[in-house]
Amino acid sequence: MARHIFPVRVYYEDTDLAGIVYYANYLKFIERGRSEWVREMGIDQVAMKRDAGVVFAVRRVEADYLQPAKFDDQLDVSTTISTVSAARIVLDQMVLRDDAALFTAQVTLVALDAQGRPTRLPAEFRRKIADFDTSL
Repeated sequence: MARHIFPVRVYYEDTDLAGIVYYANYLKFIERGRSEWVREMGIDQVAMKRDAGVVFAVRRVEADYLQPAKFDDQLDVSTTISTVSAARIVLDQMVLRDDAALFTAQVTLVALDAQGRPTRLPAEFRRKIADFDTSL
C-alpha cells in the first residue's frame, strides 16, 4: 500500500509551557499531511470546488496519543488509504519521530456538495486515488 510522507518541524508555537506539543496541534499536523497528499496527487481542491461543487469535510477522527513530541523535533506525517467508497475516504495517519509512532489517527472524510449534502467523489479524484494506492 502506498504511503505519503510529509515532514513537519515542531516550532515553539506548537508547544505548551513544558515544551511538549499541545494535543490539538497533532490534528493540524495531520491536516497538513492530507492537504499535501491531495496536492501531490495533482488534485486542485479549489478547482474541484469551483468546477464540480465538491469539498471534503472531516466526518470522524479516532486518535491515540502514544508519546510526546517536543520543541524542535523533526517529525513525519504518514498518510495511507484504508478504504474508499462512493462518497467517503478513510485514511490511516501517523505522526512519527525517527520511525517511532507518537500519534495515530483514523480519519474519515466525506465529499459534500455546495449545499453541504453528501455526494459522490468526482471520477477524476477516484482515479487519482486508485493510481496513488498502487504507486509504491
